[in-house]
Amino acid sequence: MMTFTLGELAVRFGCSVRGEPDTTVERVGTLRTATDGAISFLANPRYRKYLATTGAAAVIVSAEYVEECPVPALISEDPYALYARVAALLYPPPRFDPGTHASAVVGDNVQQADSAAIGPGAVVEKGCVLGENVYVGPGCVVGANSHLGDGTWLIANVSVGRDVSIGERVLIHPGAVIGSDGFGFARDGTSWLKVPQVGSVVVGNDVEIGACTSIDRGAIDDTVIEDGVKLDNQIQVGHNVRVGAHTIIAACSGISGSTRIGARCMIAGMVGFVGHLEIADDVTVTGLTMVNRSIDSAGVYSGGLAVDNAVRWRKNSARFRQLDDLARRLNKIEQATNIRDRKRKK
Repeated sequence: MMTFTLGELAVRFGCSVRGEPDTTVERVGTLRTATDGAISFLANPRYRKYLATTGAAAVIVSAEYVEECPVPALISEDPYALYARVAALLYPPPRFDPGTHASAVVGDNVQQADSAAIGPGAVVEKGCVLGENVYVGPGCVVGANSHLGDGTWLIANVSVGRDVSIGERVLIHPGAVIGSDGFGFARDGTSWLKVPQVGSVVVGNDVEIGACTSIDRGAIDDTVIEDGVKLDNQIQVGHNVRVGAHTIIAACSGISGSTRIGARCMIAGMVGFVGHLEIADDVTVTGLTMVNRSIDSAGVYSGGLAVDNAVRWRKNSARFRQLDDLARRLNKIEQATNIRDRKRKK
C-alpha cells in the first residue's frame, strides 16, 4: 500500500496545502463515504453539500471552496485533474514478469524485448515486434507483422489483426478488436461481393481503447487513431476513419467509414456519424446525436429529443410528422397575403 503526506503531494504536483502538511493518505474515497486515511475531491458543485460532513482525511478543492472544507486540503485550479494524478500515484498499475508463458504460442521471427511479457494462451504470429515493457495478456492474439510500441498493454482477449501498428503506452481493454475487416461490399445484381480490405490500422501514442471496441482496417488507406485519443467501451470505428489527437469518445458511438474527426473533440455516448464527413477540431457532440453532415467550425452540437412525459412525447411526435404539411400551408398563406414582401421591405 502506498502512503503519502499532503506535503509530499503538494511538492510533487505543484499545488498548495491548507492545514497540516503531515496528514497522510493511502487511498481515495468519495466525499460521502471516505474515512480516515482516504483523500477525496470536490470538482462538481452539486456534491458541495457533502463537503462539510466528509470523513476524509483530506480533500482536493479549488480556492473557491477551501474555506468550507473541515479537513486539510490540497488546493488546485483543476481538482479533478489533480485527483487523477494522486489516484494514479496511490494505485500504480500491476506488475508483470517478463518472458513468455509456457502455454503461449509465438511465431517465427518475433522480436520481443527482454522486458516484454506474453501471457497464458496468447498467440503472437510471425514477424511481430514487441517493444520494451509490452504486455500481451491472457488469450490475446497479435496478427502477423504487427508492431506494439514500448509500454503498450493488451489486458486480455484482445485481437490485433495482421500488419497493425500500435504506438507507445497504449492501453487496450479486454475484448477489443483492432484491425478487423471493414464493412466493404459491392452490389452484384441481387447479391454482394466482398471488397478486399487491404489497408491497416495505425494507432498513435498514449491511446486508450475500451472493452469490446472495434476498429476496422482500411479498405485501401489506413484507419488512423492519433496520439492521445481515448475511446470508451463498445465503440465502432469504421474503415478509413481518422480520429484526431486527444479526442475522447464515449460508449456505444459509431463512426461510419471515411469520416474524419478533428483534434480535441468530445463525443458523448451513442452518437452516430454517417460516412465521409469532416468534423472540425474542438467540436463537442452531445449524447444520442445523429451527425449526418460535416461540421466545419468548433462548438457544441446536439440532436435528438430529451426525455419527456410519455403522453406529451407521443403528442409532440405526432405533430413532428405534420411539420412538412404545416410548413407548406404556411408558405401558401404568406404568398397569398404578401407577408414575405412586407418583411423584406422592413
